Amino acid sequence: MILYAIPTPLGGPPAEALPASALQTIRTLKDFAVENAKSARAFLGGIGMPVRELNLQVLNGDSTRLLVPLREGRPLGLLSEAGCPAIADPGAALVEAAHLEGFRVVPLVGPSSILLALMASGLEGQRFAFCGYLPRDAAERKRKIRELEDRSRRERETEIFIETPYRNEAMLAALLESCSPATRLCVAADLTLPSESIVTRPIARWRRTPIGRRPAVFVLLADAR
Repeated sequence: MILYAIPTPLGGPPAEALPASALQTIRTLKDFAVENAKSARAFLGGIGMPVRELNLQVLNGDSTRLLVPLREGRPLGLLSEAGCPAIADPGAALVEAAHLEGFRVVPLVGPSSILLALMASGLEGQRFAFCGYLPRDAAERKRKIRELEDRSRRERETEIFIETPYRNEAMLAALLESCSPATRLCVAADLTLPSESIVTRPIARWRRTPIGRRPAVFVLLADAR
């Protein structure tokens, strides 16, 4: 049996976010492990599935329990809330458990905000690292930003990180305060939505440029000096 890792829309109509082959596969499934039941129902209903007839189990840390459909001979879908499952989202433990029990894992094609941001940034795409969320504490966040900038400069590596929308402006302020003026920063917000904004500039040119409370990905490449 197969565990399908299913990407979900970053925004917009669900049927437009995935290729027809992926949608065809999803529509054959009856069992799903999901990050968020409400958003999962909206996605599955949006692609024309009979939501009330489906078995949805929320990811809650007990991955072995969620593998029951596979053990009983039925395929299982893993749904994130937005983007790719197990990438800056829960689900990796379920994938690991499936591998440990010998089940096949198949990733379906779909949107990833991290890769879309990198693709559109114009920054180094051969060497990059996704760093997740940076520390909440202001002093720790600035220390981490300087550490990432130093690593980016030393390794010629692009650093990618995310933040919750309501802390976007605090993140930008910390970057402006901590980074070299020549370090390049891309902020990719509202990816795939009509309000999408992807801007790459040196830190010095980000002064007084608001982001707003929108889902955003930050992509940073230090100046070579």
